[in-house]
This record gives sequence, C-alpha cells and structure tokens, in this order.
Amino acid sequence: MKGTQHTFKRYEKKYLLTPEQYGRILPELGREMREDEYGQYTICNIYYDTQSFELVRASMAKPVYKEKFRLRSYGVPDREGVIYAEIKKKYDGVVCKRRVAACPDDIQAFITEGRRLDEDREIQQEIRCFFDRYHPQPKVFIGYDRMALAGREEPELRITFDRNIRWRGDALDLCAGDRGKPVLPDGGIVMEVKVLQAAPLWLAHVLSENRIYPLSFSKYGTCYRRHIAARQFQKG
Repeated sequence: MKGTQHTFKRYEKKYLLTPEQYGRILPELGREMREDEYGQYTICNIYYDTQSFELVRASMAKPVYKEKFRLRSYGVPDREGVIYAEIKKKYDGVVCKRRVAACPDDIQAFITEGRRLDEDREIQQEIRCFFDRYHPQPKVFIGYDRMALAGREEPELRITFDRNIRWRGDALDLCAGDRGKPVLPDGGIVMEVKVLQAAPLWLAHVLSENRIYPLSFSKYGTCYRRHIAARQFQKG
C-alpha cells in the first residue's frame, strides 16, 4: 500500500458508448495511448446512503456540490486483503477523492466503532464527519470490469472503459463476490476521460468524429433510478 495514491483531484467527463462505438474508437485511441500499469481489472464497490437514499437523490438533482461514500476493492478481496474507504466530492466540475486503506475487518471497525487506522488522520476525520452528518448504511453493491489507458506522451491523461456494470442489494460485503444483475441494457459501456486540465485537441477530434458526446452519468444514480426507486415508491 506504500505506493498507493490516497488523494485525487481532477476533471472527469463521462460518455456512454455502444459496443460498436467502443470498437471504433479503441484503435484510434491506441495511437496516442496504451494500457496503464494496471491494464484490465474488476472494481467492486459498496455504496453507503441514508435509509431513504437521500444522498443519491440529492446527487441526481445535479447540485453544484455533492459528496458520497463507498468501500472499494480491486478484484474480490479475502479477509486479509486490502480495501478502501473512500469519500468522493465534486464541486463545480472538479472531482476530489480521498481514501484510506486497510483489511476489511479493520475498515469495518473504523466505520462502525471509530477505531483508528494506521493511515492519514485528516482523511479519517473527514470520513468520520461524513458519518456523523448522514449516518449512512451500506445500500448497494456495484461492480464492473475496467480497462484503463494512459497517454503515451501525456501520462496524466487517463481514459477508462467500464463494462458489465452490475448491481445487487444483498450480500453487501466486498468479500462476498462480484455477482450482480446488469445495470444497463444492451451492453452499454461507460467511458471516463480524466485530466488535470483540458483534454488534448486530438482527443476532442476523435470523439467528435465518432459522435460521442459527454453526459451527466452516475453508475449509482442510474442503478437507483432504474432498479431501486420504483420499489421504494411501492413501499411508500
């Protein structure tokens, strides 16, 4: 974990691609980019929210500022593996992620009992304040298979493709596997462009020529709208 980056601040633009669009642009991106050091892997998340899903509903209203909390792992961890407790904030288009890492049992003790981790104390306090304010609970698992690219000449430019986006509302433990039902129909693929400043001109041309345009998209928000909200309404 010594080489793990725990704080991120950048601009992120999201795009929803069809499999056909993905197949067209990948060779074009390959002229300027290559798979990053991690290549292809699976990401597993447990999203926390209030009992009434207040956080995701507020986020879907597109406020200037929003925040959320999740547990994340790369692949399915065992009890001795590493997971991340991550708070993500977005203000005026700039995304800031701050997280701490430990084994699942230590992260759980930190969340439920306030037990200190051998990690950045400032980030831990930030997460504790979030929990004191919202009293969130684990609500949804969302997993996906990611391929990550980095610029050959501009390594700070990253593009990720998330496929097989899936969810479940039970077994909300990262160690319980990555099974789930599809979030998107027709094999939709989420592309994210992540930059510190402006995206390069060549990338703008590739996207424009293939009629790929940015949109406001959240995996958790889409999952809530498509699969959870109707059931919540029926319960009410």
